[in-house]
Amino acid sequence: MNNILLVEDSKEIYQMVIQSTAQVANLTWAKSVQEARSEISKKDFDLILLDVELPDGNGIEFCSSIQATHSHISIFFLSGHGNLSDKVLGFSAGADDYITKPFSPLELRARLEGRLRKNKQQSNISDNLNWQELQINKSRQEVKILENEIFHKIELTALEFKILMYFAHRPGIVIIRDQMLNDIWGEDIHVYARSVDTHVSKLRKKLGPVASIVESIHGTGYKFSPTHS
Repeated sequence: MNNILLVEDSKEIYQMVIQSTAQVANLTWAKSVQEARSEISKKDFDLILLDVELPDGNGIEFCSSIQATHSHISIFFLSGHGNLSDKVLGFSAGADDYITKPFSPLELRARLEGRLRKNKQQSNISDNLNWQELQINKSRQEVKILENEIFHKIELTALEFKILMYFAHRPGIVIIRDQMLNDIWGEDIHVYARSVDTHVSKLRKKLGPVASIVESIHGTGYKFSPTHS
């Protein structure tokens, strides 16, 4: 079943959302931006229902930060601000939908089902990531590298696969070590920055002849630079 995160400090809205999601997805409730970041670090979510005004932050800014690091997660705004300029701001931040409070639980459910169905279709299409030297099947967590003109399967740990997928979704982008640390391990987990280097080094060793696709950027972090097929 799909996982949905509700970021909203109103218990009344939470109870309405439960009615909409009961048969659609597993719902997790976060009452603040800080709680939401913690939940995202612990679990993969398919969709976020996000209030604009939160006790410790702005939903628009939070949406932008999520889009920068977890672009695969769909975001719906649930907001009491219904004028056009607010909606434009929400969509500009990367939202997939903007629902004005008060809303109908039936309408919310219909929109959620439509978005999750579309996500599944897109996921089926993009289940395979292919480059000249590397092939990844996400659902089977299978990785193959090109060696002597033949693709060979390599075995990765769950964490190594997660790190590789993190790179794979950010080709050509310089990834700051600290940002990677927070996105993969979470802000609440104490891991030394150099531990990132250790795990990436182990991953590169297993990538063998194609290890150069993960470039070290001195003093900053890494860049994933595969060759387009």
